[in-house]
Amino acid sequence: MATERRVARVAEVIRREVSYLLMNGIKDDRVGVGMVSITDVDVSGDLQHARIFVSIYGTPEAQRETMLGLKSATPFVRRQVGQRLQLRRTPEITFLQDDSLERGSRVVALLSQLERERQHSQGVSDVLPPPEYQENDV
Repeated sequence: MATERRVARVAEVIRREVSYLLMNGIKDDRVGVGMVSITDVDVSGDLQHARIFVSIYGTPEAQRETMLGLKSATPFVRRQVGQRLQLRRTPEITFLQDDSLERGSRVVALLSQLERERQHSQGVSDVLPPPEYQENDV
């Protein structure tokens, strides 16, 4: 088992190399359909498996096409990472779609909507201070 520090270093190097490959190395047109960014790389303690989480911006169809392109480019990416990292064994690479940014945006939008509805339902009462802070108490 590798130390936690080494696992983190390998994950960072994999993230950097795969980011470079996404911009310059992968020739599959499907990968360019949606804008792809790597959100996280999770490497197992024995350095045998790497899960690469990607966020894809675009329509659901573009996201689907991009994931298909990434899955078909996985052997190429693994080979390139193996040549650049020069580890004893190159980790098995798996691309997973990370939708946490989209979920976060939906949560923020819902909270904003609730705040607007609360302000709308309270109407003018927001202008007056609460009863415990009236001028005669000051």
